[in-house]
Amino acid sequence: MATSADSIHFFGIRHHGPGCARSLLQALEALRPDCLLVEGPPEGEALLPMLQSAELRPPVAMLVYMQDAPSQAAFYPFAEFSPEWQALQWASRHGVSTRFIDLPQTHAMAIEFARREALKKAMEEAEEGDAEVEANAEEEGDALLVDSFEAAAQEADAQAESAEVAVQELSAEPQHRDPLDWLAHAAGFEDGESWWNRLVEERGDNEALFESINEAMTAVRGELARDGEGIAEHWRGEAYVQREAMREAHMRQCIREAIKAGFQRIAVVCGAWHVPALKENVTAKADNAVLKGLPKAKVQATWAPWTYRNLASSSGYGAGVTSPGWYEHLWRCYQRDMESKQEQTQDSQALVASKNIVSAATVRTAGWLTRVAHLLRDKDLDCSSAHIIEATRLASSLAALRGQPTPGLEEINEAIVTVVCMGETAPLRLIDDELTVGHVLGSVPADVPQVPLQRDIEQQQKSLRMKPEAAAKLLALDLRKENDLARSHFLHRLRLLGIDWGTPAQDAQRNRGTFRESWQMQWEPELAVRIIEASVHGATVAQAATAKLRASLTPETALPEIAQAIDDALLANLPQLVEVLIATLAERAATTGDVAQLLQALPPLANVYRYGSVRQTDTALLATVIDSLVLRAAIGLPVACMAMDEDAAAAMKQKLLAAHDALRLRGTDGEAQQAVDAWRAALRSLAMGDAAAALLRGTACRLLLDEQMLESDEVVRQFNRNLSLGTLPMDVAAWLDGFLNKQALVLLHDESIWGAVDAWLSGLGEVQFAQILPLVRRSFANFSNHERQSLGEKARRAPVAGAAAPATVATGDEAGPWDEQRAALALPVLNALLGLNMPETLMSQSPVAPDFESAAVQL
Repeated sequence: MATSADSIHFFGIRHHGPGCARSLLQALEALRPDCLLVEGPPEGEALLPMLQSAELRPPVAMLVYMQDAPSQAAFYPFAEFSPEWQALQWASRHGVSTRFIDLPQTHAMAIEFARREALKKAMEEAEEGDAEVEANAEEEGDALLVDSFEAAAQEADAQAESAEVAVQELSAEPQHRDPLDWLAHAAGFEDGESWWNRLVEERGDNEALFESINEAMTAVRGELARDGEGIAEHWRGEAYVQREAMREAHMRQCIREAIKAGFQRIAVVCGAWHVPALKENVTAKADNAVLKGLPKAKVQATWAPWTYRNLASSSGYGAGVTSPGWYEHLWRCYQRDMESKQEQTQDSQALVASKNIVSAATVRTAGWLTRVAHLLRDKDLDCSSAHIIEATRLASSLAALRGQPTPGLEEINEAIVTVVCMGETAPLRLIDDELTVGHVLGSVPADVPQVPLQRDIEQQQKSLRMKPEAAAKLLALDLRKENDLARSHFLHRLRLLGIDWGTPAQDAQRNRGTFRESWQMQWEPELAVRIIEASVHGATVAQAATAKLRASLTPETALPEIAQAIDDALLANLPQLVEVLIATLAERAATTGDVAQLLQALPPLANVYRYGSVRQTDTALLATVIDSLVLRAAIGLPVACMAMDEDAAAAMKQKLLAAHDALRLRGTDGEAQQAVDAWRAALRSLAMGDAAAALLRGTACRLLLDEQMLESDEVVRQFNRNLSLGTLPMDVAAWLDGFLNKQALVLLHDESIWGAVDAWLSGLGEVQFAQILPLVRRSFANFSNHERQSLGEKARRAPVAGAAAPATVATGDEAGPWDEQRAALALPVLNALLGLNMPETLMSQSPVAPDFESAAVQL
């Protein structure tokens, strides 16, 4: 592209680099351009007038999304120390014409949307091909099964291979490898990140910086071109190379338009990687050919708050930096340096230049360490002024030993570990999270383009006093308070919309009672896209939540999902929807015979019934539905538990236990008594029968025992029947596992059951014991350490007599030998302890049974 060296000035920067930002400001002040071209989406030019708003505080991002598919979105983040942000601010202050020159998102999103649709179609075709092969194999006869299946398998393999290749080509993600690693390794650095950080961002300003950057990028790109384009495709992927070619072609077109418009001093601010390509002598015809016929999509742009955590490279952001909090500190220090230089005269600047370099570096290091000290003290960790002084000296010494003019973050962290943390690295992780990355959330003006749902959310955030924050925190709610109850409704509605600003959490100190509720709160920038996506369901949070929940339920929706929807609607305070869903559930339950679905539907309904009074909701209709479900489940339970394998029985056991717990929440009032009686009768039929799986029979027996519906004698008879020597070892272990239900208390406190287990184990032969031991061990492994220890101590005691019968206290003629002399020895001590006035004759006479009995009566 033929250009005039006097009219166009390229400034290759690194996105979010404070050193680049400082040098760029000085370059703009010296150049005083009349046109500023910035790498960014042209759709965002309509947002530029808001740059001078006091409410627009970085970090923020330009959000561009497709109107028809809001999930297709792109963010362009800006921090205070981003070179593009400082350039835009400078142009806004000086009234300089500003344009964005990156490939319009109307084309980029249309291309990406088409790629994803093609990927989805290829995956569907691959799945349909596999299903067709399986169907054909099932229809073939036994004689032709082998041949036809082999042929079909070969064809399927070929189709799958081609589909897999297509999927891989479409879904290939760029394999990010930094070409700057070459320069870094040549300079003795580990990677390009640390090399650039040391030489550019932490070093300070330099007017010749951009010339050096352009020269380095030209050398790297020339090396790639010399080795062939295939290397770039291998690193990044062919789709990436094509996309970059379109982007750079469009940038060159925008530069030509600026020249044609008559601007004399054009400043081009873009990623350093693109500068050599923009300087190439490429014709307009060639660029037009690259951009010809690009698809289009309707897009919308707005400002959105951003966070330092999402600006960090650890978040997956391709242009992210490792330490945004540290970069902010560098930028603030640079700002103070510039302000102090402006106050000095030209002569004094020359005299104290070297002194300022040293003092600025010391102030920068000490300032960061002071912030570290405040953080550690807030966390009750020791950090004195002496620590800060010594750490500052050590960091400066380390920088000098490594030939660096000023300490960087690496030297400071090493000094912190050595001096402050005494060799421990755990506090450094806290510093990294709180300071090096930081929890900073930007803000945007209220008049930015917004969908109605977003405005409703912001209004409710203000009225409920719920300020979005980047840092994670625990929010404890008391549902007896009106404002906290409204907050709970708001957060549950957002969850229904997929806007997970808060997630339910467990707070052991506060969740004591049904009126307590805790949420883990953290605002994520991606939630702005979720809000736009959810706006298609309604203009307010309540309307959108109701519409989305109702749309998610179809005539094929299972009962448990409807029951869960009722629970969600109640928690979100959508009473009209709750009534509709309860009626739908009652109608579906009346026509279904699936016992498993009936059992699964009970727990969420029981939760609704339990929290109804706390959340001021009428649940009278719900109680009737619960009773109806229990009756229908009780009728079909014995038959549903027949002929089950081990996995099916285990799954049914979990449903059975959950339904039983749900019935307890329902209560046993007059209206519920009929359902409770039917349920207990079903459990008895299950426990006493032989058709159900052994695991379920044992579970039912244990539930009846807990409900005091079985006596110990009856339980012992069930033990003797199910643990007999003629029963299969697998059935014995399954029945015992179901009965114990991961709890050892029944063995520790019920002597009759303990005796039954003891008698069963004692009666096993060596072969049977070897077979049953691994199976029983699986059940006992679920006990806690304390329970296993208690069982061991109990087993070491004397064997239980009459193990197969309930233990009783021997009285009367059945009592064992009585030693009156030993018993009488306790009388003087008891007399002294209890203050009883026993006759001396009673204590001194030879003990006989009648006299001892009279003394016992007095005690």
